[in-house]
Amino acid sequence: MFVMLKANLAAKAVVIAVAPVALAMGGHRLVGEPQPDPVPVVRVEAGEFAYRVAGDFNRAGRPVNAPVRAWRFSAPIEIMKSQVSAAEYDRCVAEGACERRLGRDIGRPDVPAVGVSWQDASAYAAWFSRRTGQTWRLPTDSEWAYVAGSRFKDDAVEGDDGTDAFTKRWLAKYEQESARAGAVDKAPRPIGAFGENERGVADLSGNVWEWTNTCFLRQGLDAAGEPTGARTVNCGVRVVEGEHRAYVTDFIRDAKGGGCAVGVPPANLGFRLVREHAGPVDALVARVKTALRRA
Repeated sequence: MFVMLKANLAAKAVVIAVAPVALAMGGHRLVGEPQPDPVPVVRVEAGEFAYRVAGDFNRAGRPVNAPVRAWRFSAPIEIMKSQVSAAEYDRCVAEGACERRLGRDIGRPDVPAVGVSWQDASAYAAWFSRRTGQTWRLPTDSEWAYVAGSRFKDDAVEGDDGTDAFTKRWLAKYEQESARAGAVDKAPRPIGAFGENERGVADLSGNVWEWTNTCFLRQGLDAAGEPTGARTVNCGVRVVEGEHRAYVTDFIRDAKGGGCAVGVPPANLGFRLVREHAGPVDALVARVKTALRRA
């Protein structure tokens, strides 16, 4: 069996043939065969939903709720059923690809890895991609919200239609934040403690927040709720999702390395990954590379 790629280059057809590679070493499957999921994965079918955009929005200089948009995904989303565990993260540390977390629960398979920065989570995604021959990354905020379904917590201030007085909105926001502060349980619970949502994804909006790839956005809106004026995107701050939406700086542990904030990330901040959909040729090439590294 051959996989052939045809391209017209300088008026000549170029054919690349990649023969299947049989890997007898270590009991590996044939390259090109379907590979089992390395971790439990939930496939959420493509569809459309009403998405409240993440970011800081204002109208005529006054803060207002973010607009709600019809958001469509044309392809399924494949996401880890559970957050990456402490034991899974520590395997990345053991291979020198991830920074060691500072805190408790080191090596435990039954609790989420927490106290990780966005850089830590991204390093794990790169390591896990190399290990599996698949492409894994942090979800975007819209992907996370779509997968969360009924577990998504809307961060809009109730009753804010953009015409409320500034003081009224400030008081509503203060009451919202005060209620959240009193309800937070910072000790991570065992994986599965918060159950599954209607899509079969576990522990969404539990007491561990999750990194996304989405950068912080600041944008003005006109009277119709459409973007206007300057648009500011700050990727030193990322959107995180959990009991409510939040915006967190990318913590670094060494000030000499540069970054937005020096220190240890919060003890209730973890992550899970989504798997990219690769075409058959891309998937084959990735598996060949993985096989060669293991040979």
